[in-house]
Amino acid sequence: MPDRGGGPSGPRMRVGRPSRRARTLLMTLGVLAVLAMLFIMFAGFWTDWLWFRSVKYSTVFTTTLWTKIGLFAVFGLLMAGAVGFNIWLAHRLRPPLSAMSMEQQSLDRYRMSIAPYKKWLLLGIAVIVGLIAGASAAGQWKTWLMYVNGVPFGQKDPEFHLDVSFYTFDLPWYRFLLGFGFAAVVLSVIAAAVVHYLYGGLRVTSPGARATAAATGHLSVLLGLFVTLKAVAYWLDRYGLAVKSSDFKAADNWTGLRYVDANAYLPAKTILVAIAAICAVLFFATLWRRTWQLPVIGFGLMVLSAILIGGLYPAIVQKFQVQPNEQAKESPYVEKNIKATRDAYGIAGSEVKDYPGVPQTQDRTKLRKAADTTASVRLLDPNIVSPAFQQLQQVKGYYAFPSTLAVDRYSGQDTVIGLRELNIGGIPKNNWINDHFKYTHGYGVVAAKGTTVGDQGAPDFTQSDLPSKGMFGTDFEQRIYYGEQTKQYSIVGGPQKELDYSDDLKGEKETSYKGDSGVNLDSPINRAAYALTFSEPQILYSGAIGDGSRILYHRTPKERVEAVAPWLTIDGAPYPAVVDGRIKWIVDAYTTTNGYPYASRTTLGQSTADSLTNSQRAVVAQENQVNYIRNSVKATVDAYDGTVSLYQWDTQDPVLKTWMKAFPGTVKAKSEISKPLMDHLRYPQDLFKVQRELLTRYHVTDPQTFLSGSEAWAVPDDPTTKAGTAVPPYYLSMKLPGQTEKDQVFSLTTTFTPNERDNLSAFMAVNADPGTPDYGKISVLKLPTSKPVDGPKQVQSKFQSEPKIAESIRLLRGGDSEVEYGNLLTVPLDGGMLYVEPVYVRSSGLKYPLLRKVLVTYGGQTAFEDTLEKALNVVFGAEAPTTPVPPAQPPGEGTTTPPTATDPTVKAALADASRAIEDAEKARQAGDWAAFGKAQDEIKAALKRAIDAEAKLTPPTPAG
Repeated sequence: MPDRGGGPSGPRMRVGRPSRRARTLLMTLGVLAVLAMLFIMFAGFWTDWLWFRSVKYSTVFTTTLWTKIGLFAVFGLLMAGAVGFNIWLAHRLRPPLSAMSMEQQSLDRYRMSIAPYKKWLLLGIAVIVGLIAGASAAGQWKTWLMYVNGVPFGQKDPEFHLDVSFYTFDLPWYRFLLGFGFAAVVLSVIAAAVVHYLYGGLRVTSPGARATAAATGHLSVLLGLFVTLKAVAYWLDRYGLAVKSSDFKAADNWTGLRYVDANAYLPAKTILVAIAAICAVLFFATLWRRTWQLPVIGFGLMVLSAILIGGLYPAIVQKFQVQPNEQAKESPYVEKNIKATRDAYGIAGSEVKDYPGVPQTQDRTKLRKAADTTASVRLLDPNIVSPAFQQLQQVKGYYAFPSTLAVDRYSGQDTVIGLRELNIGGIPKNNWINDHFKYTHGYGVVAAKGTTVGDQGAPDFTQSDLPSKGMFGTDFEQRIYYGEQTKQYSIVGGPQKELDYSDDLKGEKETSYKGDSGVNLDSPINRAAYALTFSEPQILYSGAIGDGSRILYHRTPKERVEAVAPWLTIDGAPYPAVVDGRIKWIVDAYTTTNGYPYASRTTLGQSTADSLTNSQRAVVAQENQVNYIRNSVKATVDAYDGTVSLYQWDTQDPVLKTWMKAFPGTVKAKSEISKPLMDHLRYPQDLFKVQRELLTRYHVTDPQTFLSGSEAWAVPDDPTTKAGTAVPPYYLSMKLPGQTEKDQVFSLTTTFTPNERDNLSAFMAVNADPGTPDYGKISVLKLPTSKPVDGPKQVQSKFQSEPKIAESIRLLRGGDSEVEYGNLLTVPLDGGMLYVEPVYVRSSGLKYPLLRKVLVTYGGQTAFEDTLEKALNVVFGAEAPTTPVPPAQPPGEGTTTPPTATDPTVKAALADASRAIEDAEKARQAGDWAAFGKAQDEIKAALKRAIDAEAKLTPPTPAG
């Protein structure tokens, strides 16, 4: 069959050709450019392979790579084949040469221009769509691996009675296949229609039939395939209702079927499946009938049905059946949502108990003893004392501590711990050699007791100095090559020596890295690849690199764990521990999914944000929406050699089991966790914050109460800041009411308030110690609504408005000093709530905070004293309060008139007090806390003398 537009070729015009030398030069440049592009692509691939091999997780790299390549190839070829075949078929079905219409004559020049390049054009289009489709499919590698390796949950959804794994592992892959099928059909229809139009199979303005029989049949089959896929989509939409998000006043990010879904949308989707199937048959029937009439009518009916049955009918059901009696209609579905959500977030076993909120014992001596045994109150706030660690233990400017320190347990003692990491900004002179060869690591651990402080309120260090010594001894590897602040690459182990640490007597001590971490730079190819990767040409030719040189990168704990296990979500607070003579970073990791049926969704970034969230304390997956989460993996990163170890923590988690099938050998068994490491594991903060956010609503299990919202809670704002952000949870060792254990348990705690109010509604704690049988048990103490109990914000407000305390705070702020409020800890005690808050003073001279006062509030009694013991004694009546200033009482019956300066004794006493105040201010400014304490004692003694002298002058008030 002749091809239109071939035509005879005209005479060729001779065009000047470039010289042989120019052609050779251009060819050489072109080859070099191609080689350069290939090497750039190769460098990224090669350095990734070298890094994964260096951390001994090469199987993660190869499995991920081959999965991506396989998906790219399969779906790229499928898309290229589908589109290319339909272009070829449309060209093959073009009509024979016939009389030209004006429309066809205007298309002639296009046919003539592409005629010599038809094969290349077909190949080019197929390759382009194949590359795009292949790249899109490669991005679905996680979906594919979860689909082929999925294990059952052993739980079925309440509507369709399918295993949860269908929704988490299978349905996402089916949806991808469906989307791919739609894309292939739509592109094929567009490509075929263009070819049919170009070669006359379709006509827009020409007289006669608008389409040839061949074009009609071809396009009808493609449209029939489209409608068939639409029928499949309607069928999958039925199951999608179980994981569909919707707006519902009972809860944000509601997931699962409601009354209108089960009674309107679900039957509507089933009816639309049948209509779409019939419509598809009508399209396929055009192969024999050669008319568009019936399929067009059928398609129109399908669209109309989708509007009426799928849109209008559910709206009518919602308006006239649900809204008039919403609680009765929605209750069964709310009950399913509550159960699924509590299961999915691990809060189904949370125990809610009523708690009176007021002391039950009048014996204050007994209460005082109970206060000591109920909790080991942590006075050292890890979020405030970092500057004290920095000033007292930094030693050199090129070392630094994180802004938020960690809380751990050593020898049964709550301990605040931090690592002396490398601070590139503190290097005396920044240059390439110093930044990457000489200053390569931090050195030493610093730890302090959490429940006590040292002289003048400074941390009571149990491990300090450089090299570090103390409770851990000195016989452990103190060098820190991997840490939270170590973000630049270093080249170690070669001819260039590294600075180990400086000794005031012996000077600088040098070292050379002996670990097997990092990638060897002996190979010129490796050096060239890293020179390109880090945009640093000196790596290629520097003499500082030689035999044994290794490059270290990906050095933060979060970064390393996320790289070797990209299917995990990493907790925002890795913390260090000294384990078996090594410094280990402990990293909590989570498995998550967005496809747990009926479970409401939460956004990780929003749920885990609090007043301490910053660039260091941020969750990796800020925008990830999930409706299932488990702390399934505990990971460690060695601070010296960067070794990453992943341990299976949740042995029942089907999501982790699925990933362990996909990446066998990457996660170690839980039994391989050593006892010393187990002693330092804890319940993770980010999981706890997600759970507390859900428990603000899902502590309620009665559907009617849940719908009314009358029992909804809120996470209170941090009362010690003005940012309006959530209060962080706090670690401390404590006993809950009713517990019979003799020892306190390391716990993670928080509080709740009612919506839009500041009084306390509940207290929540989780057993954070894996060494106990109740690890992970969540306990919630619910306070009565009839007798409001002060919440954190109210306690803080009353504390700051108390006249005596306010005057003390004013004195503490004298001389440009700053007052900082530590963590406001809440401890349930004999039916009431004991609040404890350390108060720090940062003087202008010292520039780091020292613990100066402790606030304690219980049962309406408040104390503000120098020590926790003194404050507890005052609150429980075992000791008189210390009054730094005269009590501000209004004169009247039964009161004492304030001292006057008319009596010589009173006058002399007040003069002594004035001088002592001046001495106190001078001592504060100089940072001489011993002198400051002495001056405070003199102030108290002088005021007491004045009050006693005035009392002798004041006649007694007559009785009656």
